[in-house]
Amino acid sequence: MAGARAAIRYAKALLSLATDLKTTDVVNTDMKLIADTVAGNKELNDMLQSPVITSSDKKAVLLEVFKGSNKSTLDLISTLSTNNRISILQHVASKYNQLFDESKGIQIATVTTAVELTADLKKKVLAKAKELTGKDVEVENIIDESILGGFILRIGDTQYNASVANQLNKLKQEFTLN
Repeated sequence: MAGARAAIRYAKALLSLATDLKTTDVVNTDMKLIADTVAGNKELNDMLQSPVITSSDKKAVLLEVFKGSNKSTLDLISTLSTNNRISILQHVASKYNQLFDESKGIQIATVTTAVELTADLKKKVLAKAKELTGKDVEVENIIDESILGGFILRIGDTQYNASVANQLNKLKQEFTLN
């Protein structure tokens, strides 16, 4: 991704500023909103990536869309606009969320299932993930019907694949080798 290193630098700077101002939680909420909004709105994302639309127009739209945000968040939008880096706003927001979670000792566990996790299963996954990591864990559920059943658990760099599709692939490989 172009601008990945810059996104990390902006996110670290924003976290440092928010820590000094004791507004890390509020800014984290703003960054989640920005990341989700840009990811979920193709027109907004296209506008941010467009080389035809001026930075000042992009800034005006963003300040209107996120007008209820914290001053630090609005200042970030202005700074990115001034530095012609507004196209990396979503990545800055995502990196901020990641850095915030790390600073709070929270780990994100991604669970990919064929259907939505039930409350009972979510509790079991949280307990197992906390046991494995020793940290507080938040579960993010991704639904992918192609795994057929079971689940894929990813915590940081570790992945545990207990999907039916994976088990079928292993069986297929065993039969083709013999």
